[in-house]
Amino acid sequence: MKKFTSKKLTAYVMAALMAGSAMLGTSFGASTAEAAVKVNPIAGISDDFIKGADVSMIPELERLGGKFYDNGVEKDCLTILQEKGINWVRVRIWNDPYSYGPNGNGGGVTDEKKALEVAKRAKALGMKVLVDFHYSDWWADPGKQYPPKAWENHNAKQLAKDVYNYTAKVMKDFNAAGVTPDMVQIGNELNNGMLWPVCKTDTPEGYKALADAIAQGLKAVKDNDPNNQVIRMVHLANGNNNALYRSFFDELIVNNGVNDFDVIGFSYYPFWHGSMEELSYNMNDMVDRYGKDVIVVETAYAFTNEQGDAQKNCAGPTEEAIAGYKSTVQGQASGLHDVMEHVSNVKNGKGKGIFYWEPDWIPVEGAGWKAGEGNEWENLAMFDFQGNALESLDVFKMVSDQSKPVVEYKVKEIEAALVTGSVGQPVEMPKKVSVVYENDVVKSMPVVWENAEPVFDAAGKYTVKGTVNGVAGKTAVASINVIKKVNLVKNGTFENGDLNGWTITGDKDAVNTVSSAGDARGKSAMHYWADKGFKFKATQSFTGLKDGKYTVSCWTQGGGGQHYYTLMVQTSKGEQSAVIADTGWNDWHQWVIRDVEIKDGKATIGIDMVANAGNWGSIDDVEFYLQE
Repeated sequence: MKKFTSKKLTAYVMAALMAGSAMLGTSFGASTAEAAVKVNPIAGISDDFIKGADVSMIPELERLGGKFYDNGVEKDCLTILQEKGINWVRVRIWNDPYSYGPNGNGGGVTDEKKALEVAKRAKALGMKVLVDFHYSDWWADPGKQYPPKAWENHNAKQLAKDVYNYTAKVMKDFNAAGVTPDMVQIGNELNNGMLWPVCKTDTPEGYKALADAIAQGLKAVKDNDPNNQVIRMVHLANGNNNALYRSFFDELIVNNGVNDFDVIGFSYYPFWHGSMEELSYNMNDMVDRYGKDVIVVETAYAFTNEQGDAQKNCAGPTEEAIAGYKSTVQGQASGLHDVMEHVSNVKNGKGKGIFYWEPDWIPVEGAGWKAGEGNEWENLAMFDFQGNALESLDVFKMVSDQSKPVVEYKVKEIEAALVTGSVGQPVEMPKKVSVVYENDVVKSMPVVWENAEPVFDAAGKYTVKGTVNGVAGKTAVASINVIKKVNLVKNGTFENGDLNGWTITGDKDAVNTVSSAGDARGKSAMHYWADKGFKFKATQSFTGLKDGKYTVSCWTQGGGGQHYYTLMVQTSKGEQSAVIADTGWNDWHQWVIRDVEIKDGKATIGIDMVANAGNWGSIDDVEFYLQE
């Protein structure tokens, strides 16, 4: 029997109650009318707009007992998606996931056989198919692009031939089965190349090897396209990062002459990849610069911050605050509506559609992201933890329903700002607060406080009120926790213009200090930049700490677009982290991890970053203190 903590048991009971109510066609705690999601139609959206889903996990979920329901009726997952308006599916292919052992290495062990199975089922339902070649035996993304074990130690020329032969084989197999793909992408999230280290984009030789491999993959598709109709794509992550996309495609197209493809694919997760305005700018720039169609080939939004298994979710309250949408079924629908609208509005009709990444990945024992581990994605699925279709799936049809009027959503609430201050010191009040609308869109808006720099003479809980221009009838509230705070960080303000007290590991040359206005909150700040991909950790370790709960925080500004960027704290209980997502120069944000429990007197805090070429920004005013 599975054991639960009291917190987990409560979450489990709530999930069960929600599942039971879902079987009756309602949502827990609300009537059917109240539960229905609010979604405006998108003006001008094309009839053939791609409303896709990556469903590569389905065979493994089903094999392990996963079941799916729509209004209480058990159905095939693909059937539910098709009935809800999904018109394309995407399937990833790993060359040989069983090279790790007889059971594979998890993540759905998504080989060609499983991809072909899903493609047949999708085609039978009238859906189109995108095949996503990873050219790896496991996950390939900007942080890892390792060749299949069968190709290890091959040189650039051999790897290009490998790519051609394998791509051609899969195309022939799909053709023979009568399910020729409608679209193929050569590689997955190729920010830093693929088939490392030979085709890694950290040297001109690596770019040349990558270009040759991509060219051979594109050629293999074309050579095995019986009707010359298969669309071909090249795909990057960090959809907001225009500098990355320009640099990559200039190298690929201009410098290496690889231009025989149709689509530039974008991964865009709002909690990792910046604002939708940045995404729109990047998509339109790609259209202007290279004349390609554009597709957001990966996106997702959370419908809850709860967990369906013991594996920590990759998106939680921190990511919710960054995303700009509440982690609710309504927020998930609104986020999807907005990304579809931005793609639909790309100039010259070049925005062709979107794919939702793994809406099917419900928590099923054994179907984890890695063998022996659980599911970190279930709160980003579009089914609840028991497999019931969420109302957010209706968004795919609702965006095209032009018979519905466009509704202007009103403000629902202003979220309370949580602030920590020190006794006898002016409290630094937030410049913006989160304003929540009826469709669970959250906007960060400027606030005017009744007291802009309050000072409190004793520890305790205090409240300061404020107003938000344009939001009538709603009062902003700051809940202030005033403590006797002693910052344990050495040189947390960097005011001496050096990094004394900090241990920098990784690409040390990418990290220094900066003292120009806007790049620092005071006289100086930690700064990072490099003209090629880089990674580093900046840490401080502590011993002899008092038992208790601690807070770690920092302030940052910068261009964003990193593959991985977190504030972290490591204790004997493990690591806690907060994702950092910068929004521009001199646009400072504070990132906080609270209630860090320490019992053995030891802790390490710091910044952990994996960045792309050209990423830049600053870190300042780092604090680590005992909560009193």
